[in-house]
Amino acid sequence: MECQCEKNSEDAVTALPALIRWPIRLFCSLTGLSSLWSWVSHLVGTFRGIQRLCKRGSQIWRFVGASSSKLKGLVAVITGSSAADPEMDRTNRPDLRLIVLGPRGGGRTSLADTLLGDSAKTAPVGPLMESTRRRTVLDGTEVTVIDTPDLLGSSLGVKERAREALRSLQLSSPGPHAFLLVTPAGGSGTGVDQEMAQAMRSTLELFGDGVAGYVMPVLTHAERPGRIHTEARGPDVDSGALERARSLCHQTPELVDNGPDCPPEAKSRTRKQLAGRVREMNGGHFVHELQRKEDGIREELLADMVAVLAGKLGHM
Repeated sequence: MECQCEKNSEDAVTALPALIRWPIRLFCSLTGLSSLWSWVSHLVGTFRGIQRLCKRGSQIWRFVGASSSKLKGLVAVITGSSAADPEMDRTNRPDLRLIVLGPRGGGRTSLADTLLGDSAKTAPVGPLMESTRRRTVLDGTEVTVIDTPDLLGSSLGVKERAREALRSLQLSSPGPHAFLLVTPAGGSGTGVDQEMAQAMRSTLELFGDGVAGYVMPVLTHAERPGRIHTEARGPDVDSGALERARSLCHQTPELVDNGPDCPPEAKSRTRKQLAGRVREMNGGHFVHELQRKEDGIREELLADMVAVLAGKLGHM
C-alpha cells in the first residue's frame, strides 16, 4: 500500500516549475543523492500544508468576525442601544445650535469658550476674522457653538459682515436655536441700555426682524479682570438696565461672570443655565429668508434633474 505522506510529497513536488524540478531530479540521479530529492519533496509538502492551514485559518477568522458583527447588531436591536454605531448615536442625539454675537471686547469669545467647556482648548488664537464652529456634549445634548467675528461693529467691511453673518447661519444649519447677544455689564444703566440697543439694532439689520424672538441677551463681566463673581445679579449693574434690556430683546437677560478668575464650577453652572434657558425659549430654530430661498432653489433644481433623468430612462 502506497504511503499517503509520500504521495502528498510527490504531488507537492509536481507543483514545482519544470525549470526547477527537472534540474534537481537530474542532479540527484547523477550523484546518487536520492535522499536529497526525498528531503526536497517533504519540504515542499510541508510548505503546501502550511499554506492550506493559513488559508483555512483566514476563512475561519473572517467567519468569526462576520458573526461577531452580526451578533453585536442583534444585541443592539434587542437592547435598544446605539453604542455599536457612533454615527447613528450622534444622529439620534438631541442638539442645540447657538450663534454667539456681540461687540468687540464684550466677552463674546470668552462666553463661547465657557459654553464649550474642555473643548475650549481648540479656540482660535488672536482676533476672530471669520465665523467658526465648535462642538461639545452637555448632559447628553450635542451643543454646537458658532463664534463670530465683530459682526455688530465697524472693524469689518460691509461685505465681510454680510458674508460672515450668512456663513454663521450655514455653519448652524438647518438654523440656530438661539442667538446669544453678549454685551459687557458696565456700572451705568444708561451705558448698558445704549450698548444693548445698538447691538440689537445691528442684529436685526443683519438677520431680519424675525430674529427678535430668538435673541437672548447676556451681560458678562468677561475680559474685565478683578470683578466680583456674580451668580444672578451683580452689585455694579443697575436693575433698571436689566428691565430695559428685557424690553428690547423680549427675553430676561442673563448676567454671567466668565472672566479669567472665574472658577470652573461657576463656569459649569453658567453653561448649564444658558443651555436650559435656550430650551425654554421656543421649540424650533430660526430660518433666514435666504435659507428659505435656497431650499426653494434646491427643490426646483431637484425637480429639473428628476425630469431629465426620467427622460433618459424612458428612452432606454
